[in-house]
Amino acid sequence: MSVRVTPENEQSSERLRHLRQGELALRWNISPRTLERWRWISRGPHYLKIGGRVVYRLVDVEAFEVEQRRGLR
Repeated sequence: MSVRVTPENEQSSERLRHLRQGELALRWNISPRTLERWRWISRGPHYLKIGGRVVYRLVDVEAFEVEQRRGLR
């Protein structure tokens, strides 16, 4: 049995793979302005700007989190 892709479940699938600025700010408990500043100074995770809207791919966010890991090995 195959799953039929409809606009509703395609959008929910898209939402699982991308985070908006506010969602990422909540995830990391930081201000959305911090993410804006990081984009300005080329810091933080990679992002996409599509139609004037900024989104972060979940794979890029997770890769950035791994890069920030500190501590003993």
